[in-house]
Amino acid sequence: MKQVMQNLRNGAIELHESIYPTVDDEYVLIRSLKSEISPGTERMLYEFSGAGLLKKARMQPEKVSQTMDKIKTDGLVPTFKAVTQKLSEPTPLGYCNSGIVIEVGAGVEHVKKGDRVASNGHHGDIVKVPKHLVARIPETVSDEEAAFTVLGSIALHGIRLSRPSIGEQYAVFGMGLVGLITTQLLIANGCKVLAIDIDQKRLEIAEKYGARTLNVSTGADPSIESMNWTNGRGVDAALITASASDDTIVHQAAQSCMKRGRIILVGVVDLNLHRADFYEKELTFQVSCSYGPGRYDEKYEHLGLDYPEAYVRWTEGRNLEAVLSVMESGLLDVTPLISHRFDVTEADSAYKAMQNDSSALGVVINYDDGTPLESVVKETQIETPSPSFDKKMGPSKEDSHRPIAGVIGTGTFAKSTILPNLVKGPVPIKYICGTSDGMSAIRLAKQFGAKIAVTDHKTVLDDNEVDTIFILSRHEKHAPLVMESLKLRKNVFVEKPLCISL
Repeated sequence: MKQVMQNLRNGAIELHESIYPTVDDEYVLIRSLKSEISPGTERMLYEFSGAGLLKKARMQPEKVSQTMDKIKTDGLVPTFKAVTQKLSEPTPLGYCNSGIVIEVGAGVEHVKKGDRVASNGHHGDIVKVPKHLVARIPETVSDEEAAFTVLGSIALHGIRLSRPSIGEQYAVFGMGLVGLITTQLLIANGCKVLAIDIDQKRLEIAEKYGARTLNVSTGADPSIESMNWTNGRGVDAALITASASDDTIVHQAAQSCMKRGRIILVGVVDLNLHRADFYEKELTFQVSCSYGPGRYDEKYEHLGLDYPEAYVRWTEGRNLEAVLSVMESGLLDVTPLISHRFDVTEADSAYKAMQNDSSALGVVINYDDGTPLESVVKETQIETPSPSFDKKMGPSKEDSHRPIAGVIGTGTFAKSTILPNLVKGPVPIKYICGTSDGMSAIRLAKQFGAKIAVTDHKTVLDDNEVDTIFILSRHEKHAPLVMESLKLRKNVFVEKPLCISL
């Protein structure tokens, strides 16, 4: 299976062959049909990766601070190795996906095999996604439209935070994909919108959606236009969906608002706020976090624990469903936002278009090559060149039997501590199993001389030749894997904790 990755060292977009993932409890396995490149987040990552080390440091000063702290605790050489290793690891790209469910884990009830779904899966042939980030696509919504669901959820969450009412007047700064979707959703909420940008073509799209527009590249002042538009009152709220390196837009938004107005930051701008702007009008300012409640919550996203609807009506999962519902009703039309289409094999060209073509807006990647699903799912492991394994399998001077290891887990502790030390000894590693990441399993197998990279831990445990298991997976998987291994009479090393519940 193919997966789009980015080399963090030089910014190159690479198409890697990965391993077919296995589905976990509370997860869904999806065969991709379409995915959409996020022009905000992915553009920033693309620019960051293509920068030199000094520029990278300037772009992420918080990482520099973390690096300095690590030098103080771990020393210069280990820190240098850790940073170098991090930059050498390709990063999976993308989070706007539509496809067909091919398998569901235990605990998944809202979708089934064969359903068309939208998710935040990566750009890849087959993706594994937590169940709360998967929503069924209505029949009348196309695969291409559904690929914009996550971006729609980002826009919708920002709108929810602003508490819109029918008849209110909004200023939306930035007519990128999220801004144009925000404009449509606000109008669907019965609000009037002043769309603000420097790109006339994008403003023309907003105008077709029913917005009043302002091109600030001509020198127009958003605050003056807002006051004229609202008869001197100021807009009820401002949503910032733009990206900027200074605080100009926040200042303009504050100047555009009425007394006690609301400002919601969805995009990325400098937050050197002017106290007078907020003090005199008693403005409310809030930063919107991604797709909604549940984002970055380990128990919600990975363990499948939902928030009660009566207390948290709109989680990130329910926001996905809401966006698809609005698409189905016709109140949200993203088709005019699609500017480019590429096959997954042309991923590099797709990112170059996003970066260099001023007309690029919605860049869609296509995966439907007609390959029968059966021919894709059969491949579960990849043999890797491993002279280290073959050498260690030779005659042992110490004893007649040499343990053969299988490693389950490819996280930071595995690659930074266990594997570098394990590979120094005489024990050959036959398997490295990435339970959630096939690419890391392949990469570590090649790096540490393991013979086979897999994603299904049962392949490791069922091999009678393997008698020693290193369990380095996520903590909640430790206890089940330990029990499974011991029942098969394997020797077990488990990285703490042994278990996390009674």
